[in-house]
Amino acid sequence: MENEYSHSCASWRLYGNWTDITATFQETVKDLKLGELLHDELFGLFEAMSAIEMMDPKMDAGMLCNRGVRKIISFDQAVQDNIIKLHDFKDAEIIGVIDGTLACVVSWLEGHSLAQTVFINLYLHKPYMIEDRTLRAFCLAIYKLLEIIKDLVHNAMVYEEEDFQPMQYGYHLNPEVSEQRMIGMLREIEEDLHRKTRSKPNLETQALFARIKFLRLFLQILISFKKDDQPSIPDSQRLLASCLEMLYVVQETVELGVQNRDSEHEYILGFEPSINQRLLPPTFPRYTKIKSRSEAISYFIEMTERFKIVSKIQMISSLHQALDFFIEFSKSSPCILSRSALQLLYPGTNPLNSKEILKEAVKAFICPPALLSKTLMSNVEAKYFVDTFLTHCSRPFINFLQLCGHNRARQRDKLAHLLDEFTTLQDEAERVDAYLHNLSVNSPLSRPHIACFGTWVLYHTLRIMIMYLLAGFELELYSVHEFYYIYWYLYEFLYGWLISALSRADSFLVENEILNELQRNKGTSKKKTKYKKRTRPYNRDIIYLQALQNMCGGYYKALMGFRLEGKLTMPHPRFDNEQVRYEHRFAPFQNLLTPPPVVYAEFREMTSFERFQQQPVDSVFLYIAGCKHFHQARQLLESITADSEITELLKICKTNFIVLKLLAGGHKKESLKPPEFDFMKNKYYPVIKLN
Repeated sequence: MENEYSHSCASWRLYGNWTDITATFQETVKDLKLGELLHDELFGLFEAMSAIEMMDPKMDAGMLCNRGVRKIISFDQAVQDNIIKLHDFKDAEIIGVIDGTLACVVSWLEGHSLAQTVFINLYLHKPYMIEDRTLRAFCLAIYKLLEIIKDLVHNAMVYEEEDFQPMQYGYHLNPEVSEQRMIGMLREIEEDLHRKTRSKPNLETQALFARIKFLRLFLQILISFKKDDQPSIPDSQRLLASCLEMLYVVQETVELGVQNRDSEHEYILGFEPSINQRLLPPTFPRYTKIKSRSEAISYFIEMTERFKIVSKIQMISSLHQALDFFIEFSKSSPCILSRSALQLLYPGTNPLNSKEILKEAVKAFICPPALLSKTLMSNVEAKYFVDTFLTHCSRPFINFLQLCGHNRARQRDKLAHLLDEFTTLQDEAERVDAYLHNLSVNSPLSRPHIACFGTWVLYHTLRIMIMYLLAGFELELYSVHEFYYIYWYLYEFLYGWLISALSRADSFLVENEILNELQRNKGTSKKKTKYKKRTRPYNRDIIYLQALQNMCGGYYKALMGFRLEGKLTMPHPRFDNEQVRYEHRFAPFQNLLTPPPVVYAEFREMTSFERFQQQPVDSVFLYIAGCKHFHQARQLLESITADSEITELLKICKTNFIVLKLLAGGHKKESLKPPEFDFMKNKYYPVIKLN
């Protein structure tokens, strides 16, 4: 590489009038500090980001070939020089190759290229030349594993360039080996190893058996995700339990494989980290650090545990439950493979199934009289309008489900685009509701159909808006001085509208239950009729949302108190324009019909202190108001069944209540140190700490 570089530089000097600018350059930049850039008309930020620093190992891909004195050799050359074996392997050597390859697979799944991860294993370059039966079967199985993973991720379509690199760099993934044949080959190796351990017990042979069996089970699990007829839940759980059992054995025996003990040399048996360096494109090379073997096995264990959760989606038929499942699963930031598996296992992401699923979802959510009335549904025009509306709903709801499969950073951008699609749905829902209402009024056998589809679409629109704002906390996009209008918007509008929509649906469901009961009891005497106590279907959800609304109110009042006392670090007035920041944060809401967006002038008017009855408004008044909100949120949360999330929120409410009560009593009033907002317990609702 150095010779080539020197030769190319020499050829440039022959054909051009070149001047050495090194000394001039050093003199020019001596006043610049580390990290500073010099801006010029011909060299701005774009050019600085696009520049490649020659001879820097992190920037110049070719320089990696020059590190150390060891010559980089191909598979054929390594065989010719007797550097790598093709037969007579010790078990520890095969274990080392297997564990090293699995670590490379994990590094690939974390977004690095195949050329810099899996295919640094020279044995994978020509697997059919390997004479050892176990290692040859393993290498062929890795090819099949790569092919299946690539298909799964591509079919799910929930990856971005930073998540997954499907490019093969000219390597052929051996599709001629069928999946069943591959499973059979691994099973044969398993049986041989099992017989060997029974005749002559050996820890290394048992460890090798566990690795081959894990790979076979893992392949079977991934193949089952591809099939249209999914395996039953017990079968899936059985496979996953067996896979986990083998992984724990692998984890305990990870030190048995041969490893590189010499820190000065990167080479170990069968691996050449720089073998594919020249295959990389002429752009910034992505720095690739292969996972350690123990980390890779832990990664597979976590992935298998997530697969156990993912397989439960097969038991869920309701769209709303499925959406909640997708959203909750996404919060754990799962790997690309488990996210893709979830997308493929749920039938609701298929446009062919979505229409009926949506119809049942609307019925379950609000029981629209139009969908329950045979008279209205016998009307050809009414049926056409409803079917057309549900067909138009398919794409936004499929996008909603797919959105939950993307990484957390990308989700926020996609939520903004999804709101545009729901804006169109709101308009169509209003027109369909108005038409069906006119029909239901003229039908004596039906209840009035009042804004049922509109309420359903509004409910999901509000959820998307809330997810969008809360994602900003998770991604740490907001400065502390911006928190107050984010929490204000959630407290004053979004949670209030969401509670209203859910209460409306709750009333419709209860009303429908009463009418059904009256029809069942029609003709029976009043004395014999037993009316059961009505249960409100969304009562728990409404109480939970009211608690969150009060928590947002508590943060808003506390932040206003901090602003009054000057305890928040504010941007320099020269660089500050709150209206610009406000409009930027809520820009995706501007095109919505319902709820109507709150412009900045209206926000300033609604948050002015003149709205409060007490005059003058001081920080003590605001701290006391915040205390009341957190106390109310605590009481609401204590009235519903507790889970891990409720328990966390209760602790946050209690802590913040005490902090604001201390502040209202004058605690640390003279201190101007800004308070700390600790998001360790919850990503969206922090614990307020006083410094």
